Amino acid sequence: MKLAQRLLLGAVLIVSIMMVVAVALSGQRLRNQLQQLTNAQLAREARLIAQQWRSGVDADALADSAGAALGHRVTLVDATGTVLGDSEFDGPALAALQNHNNRPEIIEARRSTLGTSRRVSPSEGDEELYVAVSPAAGEGRVARVSISTVALDDIVSRAQRDVLVSGLLALLIAIALAAVFSRQVTAPVTELRDVASAIAAGDLSKRPAISAPGEIGELATAVQRMAEQLGSRMQALEAEDELLGALVESLNEGVLAIDQHRRVIRINRSGRHVLNVHAATPFSIDLLPRDRTLHDALTEALGGGVVERVETHFGNRTLALTARPLGVGGAVLALFDLTGVRRLETVRRDFVANVSHELKTPLTAIRGFAETLTSELASDQQHAQFAETIRSNAQRMQHLIDDLLDLSRIESGGWAPTPVDVDVAAAAAEAAAPYREEASQRGTTIQVAVDPRAATLWVDPVALRQALGNLVENAVRYTPTGGSITIFSRIEDHAVAVGVRDTGAGIPAEHLPRIFERFYRVDPARSRAAGGTGLGLAIVKHLVEAHGGRVRAESKVGSGTTVSLLFPTSS
Repeated sequence: MKLAQRLLLGAVLIVSIMMVVAVALSGQRLRNQLQQLTNAQLAREARLIAQQWRSGVDADALADSAGAALGHRVTLVDATGTVLGDSEFDGPALAALQNHNNRPEIIEARRSTLGTSRRVSPSEGDEELYVAVSPAAGEGRVARVSISTVALDDIVSRAQRDVLVSGLLALLIAIALAAVFSRQVTAPVTELRDVASAIAAGDLSKRPAISAPGEIGELATAVQRMAEQLGSRMQALEAEDELLGALVESLNEGVLAIDQHRRVIRINRSGRHVLNVHAATPFSIDLLPRDRTLHDALTEALGGGVVERVETHFGNRTLALTARPLGVGGAVLALFDLTGVRRLETVRRDFVANVSHELKTPLTAIRGFAETLTSELASDQQHAQFAETIRSNAQRMQHLIDDLLDLSRIESGGWAPTPVDVDVAAAAAEAAAPYREEASQRGTTIQVAVDPRAATLWVDPVALRQALGNLVENAVRYTPTGGSITIFSRIEDHAVAVGVRDTGAGIPAEHLPRIFERFYRVDPARSRAAGGTGLGLAIVKHLVEAHGGRVRAESKVGSGTTVSLLFPTSS
């Protein structure tokens, strides 16, 4: 389809759409405004009639006279819903009218003195607009005025016909103007198309011969400048490509660029060294080391996905991979050598484990002697207090060392979960049992709320009890008197969430991202005074991640904290 035809059809389509929208909007807005004005008028009439309906006044006579004066149907209903007067019905017909207690406008008027509704009248058989007024809220008597909606709909229909006629006239004018305009535009555009095609084919000597005011002339000038600058831009791109190549080569991280045909089109020196690749670019990604993590990351990125920092091993090297798709197709892969970092972490873990083992024996002896001294010096209050201080601090250090050993064992891979089907309610009860007495002394309740759909969990039972125990211990420690602690389970998407919710003081938002770090304390002074080691949540995180799960903390200051352990479902 040519440009002139597209312009003509576009103008017709735009005007047609505007005409349809204008008809619809004008009709709807006019209908709403008419109904609002009519409601207000009927409300004033109903209030006037309600004021005239006093004790001793004949309701039917008042309804007849008011209906004749207003030209609207007037209905008077008593507190029992019986129609005492109606301008449209008299005698037996009036007595045969249904009880009006179930009419929506009557119900609303008795509740708030004014009620409205638009519905089909059972007695008249047509759609009517009703406005009912009660002299006071809660009073049973109601005066109602109604009007048929046929007149309102006629006004709206006439207005819509007027708008439609105007729109059709505008459409005819738009078609005539678009036909003239399209012929003036297409001729210079056709010439510019030919010039642009020649430049795209490599003929930079081609220039447009158009000299005209307005956008067409500006476009011709722009095409001419484009042809003149194209050569210099090509030189600039070549220089930029050389600079980019130098920067990539200077990086310590390995960088690979893969095109949409699954070929490596650029790889820097660090990438070749890490991957032990010597082929000249471009070469197929099949020549890269046959590592599943590497090829899965490339496949994901080539498919449009993003791979954020996954680790893999090449021989004796540990690498972190990051892969991202390119907008024009292909992907970029970044490699960071973590071998040295992981070696230092191993040294640190071994050091912590060795020191903890060495400290455990003397601390056990210190604690034992301190307990002996405490019992032997019971009559000497001051010395007994000194011995008790030694015992409590030795016990706290033992807890710290036990936590360090657990954490070191999990991180070093010395422990692997042995999952079985675990009854969540039973595991929660066992985890909470050691802390119920302390919670009771604090005036805190511990309860279990297990979703029947999450009653069992495929998990290592010892790990689950330890994780829940650490969470309950924290909750008991930081929940004030009168608070509550709930151990829960529920289904969340494709995971089973097990966790602990308390009504404690809560954690400020700025601390939430770091509470699972080892030794991190929101309030160090309070945590030490409460006896915490700062390792409980770190252990919980590692236990859950060993199952392929993740942890999540939600908290609001003053409203409590919820820590959820999300385990993948067995399916």
